[in-house]
Amino acid sequence: MAVTGRFVALLAVAIVPTVLLGSGWGGVAWIGVVVLAAGVDLVFAADLRRVRVERRMPRLARRDTTADGTLVLANDGSRVLRAVVRDMWEPSAGHEPRRIPMTVPAGERRTARMRFSPFRRGRRTTAGVALRAAGPLGLAARQRVVAAPDELVVTPPFRSRRHLPSRLARLRELDGETTLQLRGHGTEFDSLRDYVRGDDVRSIDWRATARRQDLVVRTWRPERDRRVVVVVDAGRAGAGRVDDEPRLDTAIETALLVGALAAAAGDRVDLIVLDDVVRGRVHGATRADVVQRFGTVLATTEPGLRATDWAAVPGIVDAVTTQRALVVLATSLDSVGASGDLLTVLPVLGRRHAVVVTSVEDPAVLRMAAPGGRTDGAGSGLQVARGRRDRAGRRGVGGGDPVALRPGWRRRAGDDVYRRAAAERTLLDADGVADVARRAGAEVVRGAPEDVPPRTADAYIRAKASGRL
Repeated sequence: MAVTGRFVALLAVAIVPTVLLGSGWGGVAWIGVVVLAAGVDLVFAADLRRVRVERRMPRLARRDTTADGTLVLANDGSRVLRAVVRDMWEPSAGHEPRRIPMTVPAGERRTARMRFSPFRRGRRTTAGVALRAAGPLGLAARQRVVAAPDELVVTPPFRSRRHLPSRLARLRELDGETTLQLRGHGTEFDSLRDYVRGDDVRSIDWRATARRQDLVVRTWRPERDRRVVVVVDAGRAGAGRVDDEPRLDTAIETALLVGALAAAAGDRVDLIVLDDVVRGRVHGATRADVVQRFGTVLATTEPGLRATDWAAVPGIVDAVTTQRALVVLATSLDSVGASGDLLTVLPVLGRRHAVVVTSVEDPAVLRMAAPGGRTDGAGSGLQVARGRRDRAGRRGVGGGDPVALRPGWRRRAGDDVYRRAAAERTLLDADGVADVARRAGAEVVRGAPEDVPPRTADAYIRAKASGRL
């Protein structure tokens, strides 16, 4: 049971006879009348046990976009349902409106439209629908939660989609160049032509030769439809936040862009999500469904706290394909200690496949390591002191150290020096790990979160153009 604002307002009226008449009996009588009216009102309210709830929801919704759904109330009772409806979705589902007033006559159905603007990927759920049905007087209401579990899978935003048209244009140019420059080598039949001295006799087409009464040979073109395997690191390396997003989100954007690009080129694309075990898999995605299938698996992927089992990756890739493939390892290279297992696996993968390793750089660390870089809104104490010295035209006050002009400046200057040294150490460690990965035969793609996906797509195009794929 619940009371309405009208019930509270009527109770407040009891103050008037109490104050004006100087007696509380009038107020008590008024309160009794209001409470009795509320009880009668509650009796004549609609029976919520006779109310059914249905939903018509989209199965998928992309983060940072909107999706529409409907909520249907069926009143199987004998009284009119005057209800306020609240669908109990998680806040990150971004559903509007939060409360829906609905009036449903007896034996009829009514539909309410809802709009979802999810701002977090994953599986958004609802436990049910809360109903509050008021009586005809609007004084009291019945309350009940109708169990109606449902879910909405929020897929990644795929912001890197904007880079897809330019890369597809480059692929079309590459396809024409490959056909013109490399015709005559490969396994795909291209055309027939007359035999010339020096041609391989194994290429002679004897049936065509018999028809034309002259030697005819087959020409071949290289295979362009290859295998691409994208491995997304869902271990502890993906939990670190860069630009207020986990590194895993950059790996997801990379997987979506490379998958869409490779599928558009006719390649077969596979996805593996891995930490200490395989968390998700997509096999043989095509151009028509690659984004949807990748997005569905990656939507519910969250970085864990376990170390990634890189030693299992060669066996997993070999189980996917026995032919040479481009293996994209969407992870991050930080230090030898953190990336040691990955570096051990790269020579094994590189012997059979072309390998690309991605690494996300933190722009904050780059700014911190840059000369004169700032670590917060104000400059360092040393920079402030130098500016004071330049304006005064002398070295401090009375020839003293400019850092000593204010007691806190020396401490802040020392802190900035330590921060810059730590940033330089971090970048040097990452450079060292990247050099080891390159010597192991892998191509390393490094950059800020928004730069890694297009640069990885460029690495895929280079591998295709050079024949490594």
